[in-house]
Amino acid sequence: MTEAPSVEAAWRNAPADTSIVGVGWSGDRATYQDFIDEGGLSFPQIDDTAGSVYERFGIPYQPAAVLISPDGEVTTIRDAIDEETLAELLDS
Repeated sequence: MTEAPSVEAAWRNAPADTSIVGVGWSGDRATYQDFIDEGGLSFPQIDDTAGSVYERFGIPYQPAAVLISPDGEVTTIRDAIDEETLAELLDS
């Protein structure tokens, strides 16, 4: 749950043209829903039990973040990300 509050804050403060999607990868549906509920997460979530999203972006574990710029540039962060750093990345 380390990174969830910073991502939620970024979602609430992001420009209207910014999309944030949470990608869950492990556990059962109840555990996944508990994580969403516990974190008060309001941004869209997808279940990636098959691991295809993680595989596409080379993510071997959570927490991690992938940022895709409007021109298609991909930035991968393989660790929890704090609110300030995420805000800076979204502004750049």
